[in-house]
Amino acid sequence: MKVLLTTLNAKYIHTSLALRCLKAYSEADFDIDIAEYTIKDPAMNIVSDIFNRQPDVVGFSCYIWNIEETITVISMLRKINPQLKIVLGGPEVSYDTEYWMERIPEVDFIVVGEGEETFHHLLTELSGAGKFHMVFGLAYRKHRTDHLETLVNPGRPKLDLATLPSPYRFEEDLPTLGSRVVYFETSRGCPFSCQFCLSSIEVGVRYFDIERTKSDILYLIDNGAKLIKFVDRTFNIKRDYALEMFKFLIENHRGCVFQFEITADIMRPEVLDYLAEHAPPGVFRFEIGVQSTNDETNLAVQRRQNWTKLVRTVTKVKESGKIDQHLDLIAGLPLENYETFSGTFNDVFALRPEELQLGFLKMLRGTGLRRDAEKWGYIYMDHSPYEMLGNDLMPFADIVRIKRVEDVLEKYWNDHRMDRTLLHLVDHVFPSPFAFFQSFGDYWESRGWQKIGHQLEDLFSRLWAFLNAYREDENSPGREKLELDIVLGLMKYDYFLNHKYKPRKTWWDFTMDKAVWSGWMRRIAERPEEVSADFAALGLSEKELHKHAVIETIPFDLHTYLESGEIRRDRQSLLVVAYALDSSRTKGHGHESANVKTQAVPYVLSIGEAELAAGI
Repeated sequence: MKVLLTTLNAKYIHTSLALRCLKAYSEADFDIDIAEYTIKDPAMNIVSDIFNRQPDVVGFSCYIWNIEETITVISMLRKINPQLKIVLGGPEVSYDTEYWMERIPEVDFIVVGEGEETFHHLLTELSGAGKFHMVFGLAYRKHRTDHLETLVNPGRPKLDLATLPSPYRFEEDLPTLGSRVVYFETSRGCPFSCQFCLSSIEVGVRYFDIERTKSDILYLIDNGAKLIKFVDRTFNIKRDYALEMFKFLIENHRGCVFQFEITADIMRPEVLDYLAEHAPPGVFRFEIGVQSTNDETNLAVQRRQNWTKLVRTVTKVKESGKIDQHLDLIAGLPLENYETFSGTFNDVFALRPEELQLGFLKMLRGTGLRRDAEKWGYIYMDHSPYEMLGNDLMPFADIVRIKRVEDVLEKYWNDHRMDRTLLHLVDHVFPSPFAFFQSFGDYWESRGWQKIGHQLEDLFSRLWAFLNAYREDENSPGREKLELDIVLGLMKYDYFLNHKYKPRKTWWDFTMDKAVWSGWMRRIAERPEEVSADFAALGLSEKELHKHAVIETIPFDLHTYLESGEIRRDRQSLLVVAYALDSSRTKGHGHESANVKTQAVPYVLSIGEAELAAGI
């Protein structure tokens, strides 16, 4: 009996831990193979590949992001191979199981909940006596006189994690370890009861053996893994365990990056102090679910959160400069309206996370919030991802507006195209960060830009168009604070830093007189120490400057602004940006190593207005 385990991942770089757990548990007794596809792959391609593998049993791992595409594949498979045994498992089909058996008549079995032991028992029965009523945690069909009946067996007791074999040591995974994300679990379960989350359903936390966990991680690192994402719902729930694991990863990372989901308000000060002192920059990433800062909302969904302690943790981590933080918000939770959600957004944006993900409530099967949907007046999508379409306090019109915020937030803040410009706008011009992103998002959609693609230059030119329109509108709050020449200077600075090589063109009109420009190029080549000692150390000739550097005027003292945030117009700035040089063309000049390091390095020369105009 040939068994194929498969799933449709959201992206090619993702890998399915579930499939590997199932194979590791059963491969000693059964012929099991794994095949992974993506939700973007044409269904015909997936079906053709599965058909060519000629399995007797195929098992699909199902989630909200792939269930609809999976159903399409299943329907085609059943038509071309009526004898194939089709098994589903995963969180999407572990709840409302009778519904799925009815909706997808092509499916023979559904494995409910933890699947390792259940799937093994199912395969045993498929290859033997077929006593499916003996398989705990299984849904199946039974022939009656005039119909097929769906039966759901009692659930299976929780597994002893110490008995499970490692899913991380398959030889076939080794060639792609360095180019794909490795998902890793050190525990199962969650200590919290948030009613919008599936993790709240399983009470308690179980841990894998820590020494085996360490051994598996070392194996992955030794074999080239570059990014390991821990799927534990709360990695730091046990202080001593988290601290031991952090120490181990710091001592053994060898360039591998690790991402964790942490609960920030329970992070102990001694753990924060240790990370601030010892964590290598860029090796750890924290994902922190804030969801809402509205106390009434958190109480309604049984979410415990100490905002003061959360701020302490996020602030201390940010000040260390070692760890990137990804903070999550959920729009559409109970007792949250448009105004209170804007407050939540502003509270979290004030923490300046490296990434702020604005998501929308999904009414997941099995969650308490879905069961109580009528209480809060929820309407939501019938099929995955079950996103809410409105409730008593947040109608669909508000959801649509907040989606515009999400769109520009993702393009501008989370991609970090122009951080200095955005921070100036939200801190000094617009009434609040949310007000900026909402106004910009509204303008973006009014111009139809959501329907077309964009290049880097488009992001800058579209923001510039919005700001000009905002300044001209007499009803725009804070328009008198919008000094367009200041913003343009910051946008120029941000734009140049977005390139590894000298840009061929700029999105604004270059206004410096050609003779003045030539004079400045000659001057900074002859007297580079006036720019800075670091710049002088590059030893760039005038010819090299023409080829590998750009200069631009900034109408304020950029040095002072970057150091203190103060805008001073009594001095202007000449921005000099040096890009990567071709070291093979500069051999013999004595500065090859310096040239290699000059990728988008900005230098600023503060000068007076008359001097700026003269250029010499």
